[in-house]
Amino acid sequence: MSITEQTIKIGDLEWFYREGLTPTSNAEADTPPQVEGGRKNVLLLHGLPSHSFGWYEVMEKLARSGFNTIAPDWIGSGFSAKPDKRDFAYTPEAFITALTDFVEASKLENFHLVVQGFLGSIGLQYAFRHPQKIQSLVILNTPLSTEAKLPWKMKQWGIPFVGDMLTQDPLLVDRTLEGGSGFVISDENLAVYRKPFLMSSSVGRALVATIQKLKLEQTMAEIEAGFANWDKPTLLIWGMADPWLAATQAEKLAASNSNVKIFKLPEAKHYPQEHWAKEISEKIIQFFPR
Repeated sequence: MSITEQTIKIGDLEWFYREGLTPTSNAEADTPPQVEGGRKNVLLLHGLPSHSFGWYEVMEKLARSGFNTIAPDWIGSGFSAKPDKRDFAYTPEAFITALTDFVEASKLENFHLVVQGFLGSIGLQYAFRHPQKIQSLVILNTPLSTEAKLPWKMKQWGIPFVGDMLTQDPLLVDRTLEGGSGFVISDENLAVYRKPFLMSSSVGRALVATIQKLKLEQTMAEIEAGFANWDKPTLLIWGMADPWLAATQAEKLAASNSNVKIFKLPEAKHYPQEHWAKEISEKIIQFFPR
């Protein structure tokens, strides 16, 4: 079983995505797939300034347990298209529309949604607007309430001139991912994260536009309202040492909604999938209905 790299053109936007398919034989799988009534699909959405490679190890483990996984690079991130801001607004609404088109083009129905980080919140907005598409929801260290604030490390990317310089430095992604995760990431993996920044200056410009148009306060208000009426099974997997998002956001949500459960990773920080992929995958597999 391997993770393949694919592209798809939807309208004027080209998406890059990674896909992990269920092993074709039970001998290849860690556990035999228990698929009733069709495919068990999982859509994984990354945060900033990462891309879909961050889900690689989680995707492998889910695929070996009978789940088909798909993880796109957001428009403006990774290896997906990075249009000029005159052609793509980089607002939450623009991202939601683009994601909706991607889901439709991928023919995803009744799927499991996994989100993480800033921009993962766009996935939550999508879920609340299209609940009929979602079977269950898994959230890793994603802003959840109006208490959430953009960390200074990211906020400065949106400052005119300053952000333009900072986001052209390929080491920005190294410093952010290691700073947010709190642990060393292998040089081999950092080279993959860094590659889009080395290929084109457009990824830096897209990051600036994304931060400037994030509209975090409005997005958080919609998410708070959405959770008030949310009845789908939801699992919070939370790095409790996150320096940018307080664990109290996750704890309050779990306490206020009986459909929301929480699994705490005491030592993990903002990007828990970077170093706790095994624990996260096992918990997700246990949580998903089989």
